[in-house]
Amino acid sequence: MPKKVVLAYSGGLDTSVILKWLIEEYGYEVIAFAADLGQGAGELDGLEEKAVNTGAAKVIVRDLRRVFLEEYVFPMLRAGAVYEGKYMLGTSIARPLIARAMVQVALGEGAEAVAHGATGKGNDQVRFELTVKALAPQLKIIAPWRIWAIRSRHDALEYAAQHRIPVPVTAEKPYSMDRNLWHISYEGGILEDPAQEPPEEMFLLTRSPREAPAEPEVIEISFEKGVPVGLNGESLEPVQLLTRLNEIGGKHALGRTDIVENRLVGMKSRGVYETPGGTLLYFAHRELEHLTIDRETLHYKEAVALKYAEIIYNGTWYSSLRRALDAFIANTQEKVTGEVKLKLYKGNISLVARKSPFSLYHPELATFEADDLYDQKDAGGFINLYGLPLQVDGMLRQTWKDEVEKEN
Repeated sequence: MPKKVVLAYSGGLDTSVILKWLIEEYGYEVIAFAADLGQGAGELDGLEEKAVNTGAAKVIVRDLRRVFLEEYVFPMLRAGAVYEGKYMLGTSIARPLIARAMVQVALGEGAEAVAHGATGKGNDQVRFELTVKALAPQLKIIAPWRIWAIRSRHDALEYAAQHRIPVPVTAEKPYSMDRNLWHISYEGGILEDPAQEPPEEMFLLTRSPREAPAEPEVIEISFEKGVPVGLNGESLEPVQLLTRLNEIGGKHALGRTDIVENRLVGMKSRGVYETPGGTLLYFAHRELEHLTIDRETLHYKEAVALKYAEIIYNGTWYSSLRRALDAFIANTQEKVTGEVKLKLYKGNISLVARKSPFSLYHPELATFEADDLYDQKDAGGFINLYGLPLQVDGMLRQTWKDEVEKEN
């Protein structure tokens, strides 16, 4: 009986060729696995038939959209994780879920190995393989792009023709694309020149500011313990909520990012991203945190957010450090509950209002009018004690200056 391998399968050229190659090279029984993370209409259509026609013994497609948001995206949002100040980690955060699901399929089907189509230059190979090592270290990992003779798209097309692999005959996009509920990423091809402006027709989720509505729109997002739960007073489940926010944000030209980022493998790469709904959520969530989290915790959480982003980007989602940071973040989010009202207009977000039953903002303390809670005389003593190290340093420097002048 042939041994089994689970392949992360998309139906495109690369994974179609890999499917056949695994059969030809290893004699494997290939189980093609695909995760529905909200790639959009059409991307999963006909996938099972295509895989079977290429030689797959079995095809498994799982709808993981809600799990993706609840267990991966929303924890990332609560952490405030953004990589290098711009990238909202839409591809990075999807990989540990896809790989976890592959491991579950492999163990359930009695497979000895898993395989993926990530290249040897990218970050995804690390994210997939570290997940497997963390969850099922006994599984063999096969990464064809690191070991086979195929080196280019031309080589892959030749292999497909020789083995009669049903590959759709379409014009190649001048860039690669990855899509899920949270974002779309674009890289490679014409985008490899950082001086080249992305073509407007490339964008699928967002309008340009020129094409955005002439009138602003005001929306209100509701949160419970840092998790988004509603829009404009209506409670919504995660997939529905993010779908609506993507539509609204995209309509108002929000969520485009162009970054030259530092890959884990050591090189810089240029990525262009669309994250309209995520942009709205991050903005609103941050404003609510400012209202409900004390100064020292908020400032320390900013450092945690940077580390959390690195963990996601570098593929160590299943590390003990991430679990420990989750415990800290969960504590910070206990009172991040309330509503944030935003005004959207031609690529800009303006804060209109925010409110929370746990607000730390006290009008009587902040007022410039007379109040009974804050005695301004106390500030003098506070400044004297807080500034004492500076005062002592200044006295020493003055003494040193006087001594130098005496010698001269």
